[in-house]
Amino acid sequence: MTKKAEIYKCEKCGNTVLVIDSGKGDLSCCDVPMILLEEQSADFKNEKHVPIVEKTDSGIKVTVGSTLHPMTPEHHIVMIAVIDGDSILVHWLNPGDEPVAYFPCQNADVKSIEYCNIHNLWTNKK
Repeated sequence: MTKKAEIYKCEKCGNTVLVIDSGKGDLSCCDVPMILLEEQSADFKNEKHVPIVEKTDSGIKVTVGSTLHPMTPEHHIVMIAVIDGDSILVHWLNPGDEPVAYFPCQNADVKSIEYCNIHNLWTNKK
């Protein structure tokens, strides 16, 4: 059974999906079950994955890592999102972009997640 805002990945082809509505069925891709990604919140090396949320005049700024995460074609952040109650705001990134996103949230006490194409899903809150 899936739940809203869960993220699943196919270990065979790399397809990654964000659940937008709960369901009783299982997700599969390439004829195999998709894996529910576990949110990681502690980075063993230079804090390059944990999202950092800061209040700004127009909302909040989310930066990936206290040391900026690399943004090469081989290793980069795909998206940064904030979850504020029932709202999810997503900012998509490309290689070469700065691993930073701005959101018009007035509440700085949000859960932020980011997805790295190699190291998967990271959060600042559980």
